[in-house]
Amino acid sequence: MSYDVSLVRKDFPILEREVRPGVPLVYLDSAATSQKPLRVLDAMRDYNERHNANVHRGIHTLAEEATALYEEARTKVASFVNAPDRREIVFTKNSSEALNLLAYVLPLGPGDEVVITEMEHHSNIVPWQLACARTGATLKWIGLTDDGRLDYADLDRVITDETKVVAFVHQSNLLGTINDVEAVTTRAHAVGAKVVLDGSQSVPHLPVDVAALGVDALAFTGHKMCGPTGIGVLWARLELLEELPPFLGGGEMIDIVTMEGSTWAPPPHKYEAGTPPIAQAVGLGAAVDYLNELGMPAIHEHEAALTSYLLDGLVAVPGLRVIGPRTTESRGGAVSFVIDGIHPHDVGQLLDESGVAVRVGHHCARPACLRYGIPATSRASLHLYSDTNDVDALIAGLDKVRSFFG
Repeated sequence: MSYDVSLVRKDFPILEREVRPGVPLVYLDSAATSQKPLRVLDAMRDYNERHNANVHRGIHTLAEEATALYEEARTKVASFVNAPDRREIVFTKNSSEALNLLAYVLPLGPGDEVVITEMEHHSNIVPWQLACARTGATLKWIGLTDDGRLDYADLDRVITDETKVVAFVHQSNLLGTINDVEAVTTRAHAVGAKVVLDGSQSVPHLPVDVAALGVDALAFTGHKMCGPTGIGVLWARLELLEELPPFLGGGEMIDIVTMEGSTWAPPPHKYEAGTPPIAQAVGLGAAVDYLNELGMPAIHEHEAALTSYLLDGLVAVPGLRVIGPRTTESRGGAVSFVIDGIHPHDVGQLLDESGVAVRVGHHCARPACLRYGIPATSRASLHLYSDTNDVDALIAGLDKVRSFFG
């Protein structure tokens, strides 16, 4: 259950470029967006060159080909996360839209409670803040431990009989923590709450089975799983999609329209108003094929070993502190850190001079940064194409950063 990362890297043309003459790219920003293999680039090019047409609305050859490719991508994605029914896959433009959709359509009112966690990405905070402001519901959250884990001792206190929705991240983009989905879901379902899981950082890196997880909805995005930007996925139980109202109105999401009123198409089309991201769906389908060929267990194994190598290298850097779990137990390959006396923005800028691309800032997880008393971090994040040479280049670059600041 492994693959040759040196061969995999040849599938990603961008990894061969130099950021400036004589300075090769070292890409360690995959938690923000992953790179695309030739398979994905070729699939999108072929669609645009040979099959481009709108879907579901025409009977000519191009329209039928485009529709077949679009719906084939839905089938591939459904299989990838083991969805019981392909109609449970709704294409959105990203995870943020998927989470906003749920925050808008799930029924809430005064006296109801929504529970999130302190480690959420803003995309799983702000939509619920807006929903609570709109409906009169109350927003609550589960706190964090000093080592970057959810405070599971808080579950019974925070999740109550008034809780209607529990929305939390599967794998943190800031801390790298992989949360115990079963523990949170069991408590949430015990009080009758719906469970929404943000899988943006987990679906691209480890096997995710929605049937086994037991959650009610899952959001993830194409551009973090070697697919294109502009497409995301909402998976939700079919009975829930059938029960809930639509999010956006327009073409394709309707059954019958009169001047007096309208009725809705069945899921998933009820939630896909207007022309969808067709080329992007084709690209996402190709990305799923690519991930399946490598094997998600093998990808997870490769990244776990490399994460261990990365953590060992970082903790040996004087003055450096990892923000989040210091071991590979229940953690992924997004590793945030701070260096005493050096601002993360300076770290990122100086690393770029060595060709090393990392992310700096609060990573759209400002509440978690506040929890740990830091304004920002530098973050190195791995993917299936990352290797030990990338990590070595990062550590060498950090030595230069420290030397620059004396």
